[in-house]
Amino acid sequence: MTTENKPNHRAIYTGSFDPPTLGHLDVIDRGRRIFDDLIVAIGRNIGKKEIFSLIQRKAMMQTLVTNMLDDEPEAGNVQVDTYQGLTVDFARKVHAGIILRGIRNISDLAYECQLAMTNRQVADLETVFIMTSQKYAYTSSNLIKQIAALGGNLDRLQSIVPEIVIQALRTLQEEHGLAHLIEDHID
Repeated sequence: MTTENKPNHRAIYTGSFDPPTLGHLDVIDRGRRIFDDLIVAIGRNIGKKEIFSLIQRKAMMQTLVTNMLDDEPEAGNVQVDTYQGLTVDFARKVHAGIILRGIRNISDLAYECQLAMTNRQVADLETVFIMTSQKYAYTSSNLIKQIAALGGNLDRLQSIVPEIVIQALRTLQEEHGLAHLIEDHID
């Protein structure tokens, strides 16, 4: 197949990215080596309390992706966008036929397989899974939020969270506190 006839393989990597982690960046970096175009699609998860607004998350992710592209521009293109509503509707809007998902463990796999089958059934979207690097297998945005909300030492997160996120978490701790994240769990 010549390059003129080669189809454009565009994928979306969706998540709330609240906050972005080094595990997310690992999946993005590896995904851009597989797909011609990768769109990091930042959405809302109505089942989770957000600590950063969509605008803040997009700004952080855009900075992180720009740094990635500057460091190694020859790998695939990456864009950052936000969306509301159904992932399948966003995929149609941006002409993506693939959803990229990172898998950390067997629990993720069970949940993600259910989503993948549903997305294929209702929207003809394929899902491609990338196993997260072993060093990020236990990284979770929810755990990071808990550590920040309970006043944990944010410097200890440097191996799993980019510096820009640590600074943003520190600002939230100092200015507003993050107790609202744990209020529902206090008797």
